[in-house]
Amino acid sequence: MKRLILASASPRRSEILHAAGIRFTVRPTDTDESVPEGTPAAEAVSLIAERKCRAAAAAAEMPAEGDEVYILAADTAVECYGETLGKPRNRDDARRMLAMLAGCGSAVHTGFYVIRLSDGASAGGCETTYVTFDGMTDAEIEDYISTDEPYDKAGAYGIQGRASLYIPGITGDYFNVMGLPIHAVYALLRDTFGVSMTEFR
Repeated sequence: MKRLILASASPRRSEILHAAGIRFTVRPTDTDESVPEGTPAAEAVSLIAERKCRAAAAAAEMPAEGDEVYILAADTAVECYGETLGKPRNRDDARRMLAMLAGCGSAVHTGFYVIRLSDGASAGGCETTYVTFDGMTDAEIEDYISTDEPYDKAGAYGIQGRASLYIPGITGDYFNVMGLPIHAVYALLRDTFGVSMTEFR
């Protein structure tokens, strides 16, 4: 029997896996997400994803004989004008991020990492999607940050919610912008571990 553990409390990541018909268990970890100053965004999310995955693996029980358990972790950041934008600290920070993003392009990076508990085999990757924002008026920014939507999301916006009004297009994986590049994760499990996502159903 094959089981998947998602080391993330993100409701978007759970939503993506559920929509793909994947059976999994959520077991988030409290992991240090700091990286050295100047670390490129794509490298930073990859490092953090691996750190989350290894912490979850260390806390997990070894599988019973005949079972295969896989830990999946991910981390997402938005990059704009060379600055890495994580989750906003407060309303002012959300306003600053959206003012940066409005009227320009940005890159969304998601690092992901998988560990097989039985033998410690592991692999990871990073997916990048380019997002174009329309200009936003001050009133539109204020209206958006008055909702709950920006505050638990990298870059202070959710493409699947109200922010969709201001995003005319993307280049790359839509689900990556939500926080989990499901195709890239599937390809990693299939090509590296020889596991089909259908085996977690």
